[in-house]
Amino acid sequence: MKPWQTLERVETPEGRLELRRRGERDFLITIGGRVLMTSAAHRSEDDLAKLACAAMVRRPRPRVLLGGLGMGYTLRAALDRLPPGAEITVVDLNPAVVEWCRGPLAPLTDNAVADRRVRIEIGDVAGAIAGARRGEQDAILLDLYEGPRPLPAHARDPLYGAPAIASAYTALRAGGVLAVWAEEADQSYPLRLRDAGFAVEVHQGGGRGGRTHVVYVGIRPEKSG
Repeated sequence: MKPWQTLERVETPEGRLELRRRGERDFLITIGGRVLMTSAAHRSEDDLAKLACAAMVRRPRPRVLLGGLGMGYTLRAALDRLPPGAEITVVDLNPAVVEWCRGPLAPLTDNAVADRRVRIEIGDVAGAIAGARRGEQDAILLDLYEGPRPLPAHARDPLYGAPAIASAYTALRAGGVLAVWAEEADQSYPLRLRDAGFAVEVHQGGGRGGRTHVVYVGIRPEKSG
């Protein structure tokens, strides 16, 4: 078997981010020496997009906010299910990841980032959600490193804490969906979603590295009580 070749490395607050390749179409991204994602297994990322888009089948011009680009598989799966009038804003912290998806990773997703429905922003998706207008989004997808995790009482996690969930609820239109990928199950996260007013679905399935990854789907009711 061919050895992995490091194509590029970038220092980040979480550790060194590396893009590695073996052969022509076998890629992985590591952070701090840990495998973050691989081109060989992306079913849970596809499921994240599939579940979110299922709630928008009758919307001709849905607006979608995607936090985390990764290798572009979630974006590709969303584009394959959304209509021509959709608008997808992808927010990622690291410009290197965007360039990788425009460069060596582009053939994996039929160059998803170049689709005319896509707009890329470099920044913090938590800030993008908090700064969104009320009812601006039809869907918010979070495909980020690790995902939700158990939090102490009253913790103000910028992405998964109660205030962050409330911001997402406000940013979504009635019937809008918040879909969140998680590396491992967190029993407290669905409770926080329900406390914010979401109807909640929890989907579990096999994922990368033999682990069981989770997709949480929170749907804002069409009418508030």
